[in-house]
Amino acid sequence: MEYSEKIKRLYQTMNERIIIMDGAMGTMLQKYNFSEEDFRGKQFKNFGNPLKGNNDVLNITQPKAVRDIHLTYFLSGADIVETNSFGATSIAQADYGLEDYVFEINEMGAKLAKEAAIEAQKIDGKERFVAGAIGPTNRTASISPDVNDPGFRAITFTELKIAYGEQVRALLKGGVDILLIETIFDTLNAKAAAFAIDEICEELNIKMPIMISGTISDKSGRILSGQTAIAFWTSLSHVKPFSFGLNCGLGAEEMRPYVQELANNIDAPICVYPNAGLPNEFGEYDQQPETTAKLLGEFAKDGLINIVGGCCGTTPKHIKKIAKAVADKTPRNFNNHLIQKKVS
Repeated sequence: MEYSEKIKRLYQTMNERIIIMDGAMGTMLQKYNFSEEDFRGKQFKNFGNPLKGNNDVLNITQPKAVRDIHLTYFLSGADIVETNSFGATSIAQADYGLEDYVFEINEMGAKLAKEAAIEAQKIDGKERFVAGAIGPTNRTASISPDVNDPGFRAITFTELKIAYGEQVRALLKGGVDILLIETIFDTLNAKAAAFAIDEICEELNIKMPIMISGTISDKSGRILSGQTAIAFWTSLSHVKPFSFGLNCGLGAEEMRPYVQELANNIDAPICVYPNAGLPNEFGEYDQQPETTAKLLGEFAKDGLINIVGGCCGTTPKHIKKIAKAVADKTPRNFNNHLIQKKVS
């Protein structure tokens, strides 16, 4: 099986310039100050549980806002946007009692992003791409949540695989171009997601590009389940990811040494989308677009990256500045065998 012609074109473009991803969806949604009633919409007006804070359900109840955010990111320079589906598994949605709506939430999320991609291309003629965002869930398969019972696990590999499989099927039906396993704090969770994708792609006789992005949350240089960036890569390199890298947890400055380590040791394209600095005492991100762009421009200047964007606290202004900062930089040279560099 081969990738679609559209993905082959994206891969070829990665040899020519640095690809731009979007910034934070949650940061932009917060600006709307949606009320409980807004989160519920007409569809969940009489639903029994509170829904405020469940950004994923906004795909159903506030689709225009979600679509508009995607379009704004595209027009700010993004080649790829992520679907608004970070927490859209039955595991995470159980907190709101919305397990039965997981398929609809994901399918709608994909459709909204695709609509924005089509609209953006009509405006400026540039081809755009949609990555189906697959978050880590709120459970870890490797670590006990009970300090008094280190052998206890709140979730099993099989349960994760089933939940991820439901999400993947819905994202594919909605028309995503790429699947993005992101903000990984537990490698075993990521393996379950990758296994689900592999099973479904084999069943459907398709080949989907998989982007993988982990989260290093402090100066230990490890993800929560204990692996260094290179160990993390070693554990997932068999997936032959379309791109591999880091997001969230840190700002660009703090993330730099771990990105450098990956750049020196792996043969896949590197994708990086840091937070807008570290959070302040109120938990907010206040690093200005110019600062984030300057730091990521240095990543590009030093040949460390192939795909770049922003995570928590970043906005379309950040993406516009980042795109400008890397526009004249050469993408990192990678020796990846997924697709021949010369695409016929």
